[in-house]
Amino acid sequence: MTEEKIALFTIFGGTGDLAQRKLYPSLFKLYQKGYLQEHFAVIGTARRPWTDDHYHQIIADSLASLHADPATVTKFASHFYYQSHDVTDAQHYVTLKQLSEKLDQQYGLQGNRIFYLAMAPNFFGTIAQHLKSENILTPNGFNRVIIEKPFGHDYASAKELNDQLTATFNENQIYRIDHYLGKEMIQNISAIRFGNNIWESLWNNRYISNVQITLSEKLGVEERAVYYDNSGALRDMVQNHILQILSLLTMDQPVEFTENDIDVEKVKALRSLRPYKPAEIATNFVRGQYAPTDEAKGYRQEDKISPESNTDTFVAGKVMIDNFRWSGVPFYVRTGKRLADKFTRIDVVFKRPVVNIFNHDDNPDQTPDNGLEPNVLTINVEPTEGFELRMNAKCVGQGFATTPVKLDFDHDSEATANSPEAYERLLHDALNGDATNFTHWQEVAYSWKFVDVIQKYWDEHTPDFPNYQPGTMGPAASDDLLKRDGNDWIYKG
Repeated sequence: MTEEKIALFTIFGGTGDLAQRKLYPSLFKLYQKGYLQEHFAVIGTARRPWTDDHYHQIIADSLASLHADPATVTKFASHFYYQSHDVTDAQHYVTLKQLSEKLDQQYGLQGNRIFYLAMAPNFFGTIAQHLKSENILTPNGFNRVIIEKPFGHDYASAKELNDQLTATFNENQIYRIDHYLGKEMIQNISAIRFGNNIWESLWNNRYISNVQITLSEKLGVEERAVYYDNSGALRDMVQNHILQILSLLTMDQPVEFTENDIDVEKVKALRSLRPYKPAEIATNFVRGQYAPTDEAKGYRQEDKISPESNTDTFVAGKVMIDNFRWSGVPFYVRTGKRLADKFTRIDVVFKRPVVNIFNHDDNPDQTPDNGLEPNVLTINVEPTEGFELRMNAKCVGQGFATTPVKLDFDHDSEATANSPEAYERLLHDALNGDATNFTHWQEVAYSWKFVDVIQKYWDEHTPDFPNYQPGTMGPAASDDLLKRDGNDWIYKG
């Protein structure tokens, strides 16, 4: 039986794109499934002078693609209340407190409050300060705050932001959202590793040659141009999504599958990232920027982008983990805009057999070295969700030539359609007080410390941009990065 969750949500930035595209549909799905029933309410705040009726129409419009029963949508929207709010004005928090207390009594919310900061990070500290000073936090029930990325622009700004938040909230009350951690196949990494001895016994430098993480985007910067030009692919994707995935792939088995034990192991993995010296960065990290074509603008021709911008829209890098399990194994990462397609995948490349006893002249499919392709375990995160295992098998017919074959499993379309979207999962986790799939401060800190060195070097050296064509998998230097080690990208585009 579904257990009803009881809480008041206050969404700062309630008129914004994130709220309308992700938060309202996710809350509605929790409502449809019975996790939210009668004992919940939502306050949306922003500067716009909306009425509750107009807000309810915005809610209904945001759910249009779900084709839900209109009566259910109307009943759901009736739990939403709008307050025009200036987050820098203390008096507005007095009004917010009064509305919060009224709704607490009206819906029997038991003092449970979740504050979702869906707006510019420079306001996070101000909001947290006023929530405390105006006594909006409740002494009974729970108080939790959900923070969207970016969590800082570098380590120094991230620490300053964290200090501001922890002046009001304890670490266990802060939920730093990384929506990749809510994806089905990212959560599957732990199941694959720790639920199957066949993999965990091989999950080390004795058997794995290299690991490749690819987050590929087909579109350009679109409406995110202003934000993106102050961030770039390294800060926007590597510091959070990619290093979070890497920590799940490399952490040791936790004592128990609990938030605290998992966090301990993830932090140990991120502490083991080999920091690069400035002289090593040029040979271990590649940056790129997409060029114009006859059909599409280049990055420097995008609206609101400077024609001299040196912001990176592509990053590829070689990451090393200096611990007993992973010493010597390169982790290749890449992400970028305007690439060949939109997908996320992880390729775990195993070492070839030391000796190929099938290495005969009559084997036309042999590779140049010892004739056998490496075994590769592929975790397809999106848009396909599933696994592939590439292994060598005998060719059909006379002789004993070998050829690579694939064993694969994909979640069927019905299961995928009924699977919770990332934000739905994470909002449900926050209601449960489970921060396992959120990032913790030490994880953020070690990620920024690793990325800051690379960014500083790039800021001090002028790149030769643009350097890759849209529809490719990035600049040629990305391929060279692996070839220097005798490796290749598994996915070549």
